[in-house]
Amino acid sequence: MTYSLAKILDILTAKGGAQYGREAVSQLEHALQCATLAESANRSAELISACLLHDLGHLIHDLGEDVADRGIDDRHEYRAIPVLATLFSPAVTEPIRLHVEAKRYLCAVDPTYWDSLSPVSKHSLELQGGVFSPEAAAQFIQQPYAKEAVQLRVWDDRAKVPQAATPDLNHFVPILNRCLL
Repeated sequence: MTYSLAKILDILTAKGGAQYGREAVSQLEHALQCATLAESANRSAELISACLLHDLGHLIHDLGEDVADRGIDDRHEYRAIPVLATLFSPAVTEPIRLHVEAKRYLCAVDPTYWDSLSPVSKHSLELQGGVFSPEAAAQFIQQPYAKEAVQLRVWDDRAKVPQAATPDLNHFVPILNRCLL
């Protein structure tokens, strides 16, 4: 199926009200918070777009809700790539593809990072392969867009604040449009 930006925005609007796992925010609130953090840091339109769309894979699978509670890794970081790669460059899609591995990386290189994770994020980390070995961490960070994925991951972890003030989805449409292929 071919997706347009309008279709992706429709998915975010229609399905974004669903709870973000067992976190205290919805999928859309989480996406908007993550993108707002990137925008507030004066990052590129591509990284802001990646932050907004990084969890789209959760919204386009048919595995049902609470898949992590059932011990399933929905591999959301990969599910959205075929959809997004037809619309956006690797500067948008690669940080998305790598953001789960970035969590594994941060746990390997920062001894305090694990303690900062929510219980939900700790559980999903185990489903996603656990903490990288030192060798895997060194290989990960050498990949193109790995540093952007790590920054996305940091904002991803911070974007779980109930009722945080953010711009609405329409605010980010011009940014997404600037990134279209």
